[in-house]
Amino acid sequence: MAGHRQGDEPVTARSALRLRLLLASLFTPVFLAGTAVFWYWTAHSGPHDAPSSGSLRTLTLISAALALFALVDLVVVLVRRRRERRNGEADEANGAGGDRVRS
Repeated sequence: MAGHRQGDEPVTARSALRLRLLLASLFTPVFLAGTAVFWYWTAHSGPHDAPSSGSLRTLTLISAALALFALVDLVVVLVRRRRERRNGEADEANGAGGDRVRS
């Protein structure tokens, strides 16, 4: 049955934008710093060092992927919040405020 909802989730499910903004703002620089540290460590490791350069390269790529993911999420959250503010201002200007009761 295509097109029929089967769960009890809201039609327009929302995520906690403030929490996502906080987490993305916190972890983007952390993962970028991790990427830089692992890259530097990889570049300056010797052939017989532990951990191996392959392991360090893997950690560098994982940190870079997580930094990219956090950065993309940060941008998505900021765009969504800006759009909601703009729509909220337009609704108020048109007299369609969400908390007003019309008679």
